[in-house]
Amino acid sequence: MENWGNNPLQLKSLNHISLLCRSLEKSLDFYRSVLGFFPIRRPDSFDFDGAWLFSYGIGIHLLQCEDPEKLPKIKRINPKDNHISFQCESMSTVERKLQEMGIIYVKTRVEEGGIHVDQLFFHDPDGLMIEICNCDNLPVVPLTGETVRSCSKISCNVHQQQQIKQQQQAVQINQ
Repeated sequence: MENWGNNPLQLKSLNHISLLCRSLEKSLDFYRSVLGFFPIRRPDSFDFDGAWLFSYGIGIHLLQCEDPEKLPKIKRINPKDNHISFQCESMSTVERKLQEMGIIYVKTRVEEGGIHVDQLFFHDPDGLMIEICNCDNLPVVPLTGETVRSCSKISCNVHQQQQIKQQQQAVQINQ
């Protein structure tokens, strides 16, 4: 077997996550209006209800659950539970917007070596935990002596501009 070092499967990136929904409409509205995802074309050959969304370089595939009552009950907000996390430009803006939208959240702060990371945790309509943070304050420090990486404000802005272009291209394709 060929040795590919730290990437034995030769992975390129995270493509999407799939989420079962109690209500496809409610989840679609949440991911669009709260988190800023936009719908993209989904293959017509699927024989089940769903929607595909994209933003921030990742896809979210929403799948209508055939038996929504069998989905886990929504629990209290627990920052130590499974969650997906998004970095933001301004924690105060996010907190204000969540308050305006009436979304219940938990606020925490992590401190490491004088660096502070603020976090806001809340649920999507099906109970999936969402975290919004300023995690780019904390450098990614590999344990194996590789290069230190951090998402600087400059690279985040470049990434955001790339996302806007992708969204505009997707809109043009769908027209």
